[in-house]
Amino acid sequence: MTIPDPINAQARLDLHVASLLRCTRCPRMHKPVVSGGAVLSRVMLVGQAPGDKEPVMGRPFAWTAGKKLFRWFKDHAGVDEATFRSRIYMAAVCRCFPGKKASGGDRVPDPDEILNCSGWLKAEMDILQPALVIAVGKLAIRQFMPCEKLDTVIGSSFPTEYAGHRFDLVPLPHPSGASPWPHQEPGRVLLPRALRLIADHPAWKISALKMASTSKPGLPR
Repeated sequence: MTIPDPINAQARLDLHVASLLRCTRCPRMHKPVVSGGAVLSRVMLVGQAPGDKEPVMGRPFAWTAGKKLFRWFKDHAGVDEATFRSRIYMAAVCRCFPGKKASGGDRVPDPDEILNCSGWLKAEMDILQPALVIAVGKLAIRQFMPCEKLDTVIGSSFPTEYAGHRFDLVPLPHPSGASPWPHQEPGRVLLPRALRLIADHPAWKISALKMASTSKPGLPR
């Protein structure tokens, strides 16, 4: 895979994020759009969708689930939250808060909303040409491969193609406090194994050591 020219890729990514923040494709989604900023990286994290706190805080994984997620990376990959946000591109299946269900809890995005937002993800693949994609949660994992049970995918790396680009996919469970999976068997074994695969990946090491010189923490939100 050809490594994109950093100056050209950064300029394209800046324009991309500026357009993303103005998106109005899904009328049922709650604004503002949530973005992690125009961070040039060969590693992309793909989450599910923002919760109600992320639009207020102005960044993805800004609340309880985010604290757990970044603790995972700190404990198993030696990267703290600030470093992660400055060196890894953070995307999602949907970039706006879907709203609450009548019965409580966050609404799962509709298939048409997922399709609408997939255009942004495909454009990011084209700009960044990531070598490593970290998919967090079943909804994110299913954009790239089938996933009925986390036990069958967490702890492994999968050569994957999406939107014409090839990369290694490492799935992670969602760090929601409502999910006991990471804290019981086999999650307690498989989650650290997955995080070690990420930490040992060449693209992760490049991002951790070199990409900071060409990355930006993000456009003003």
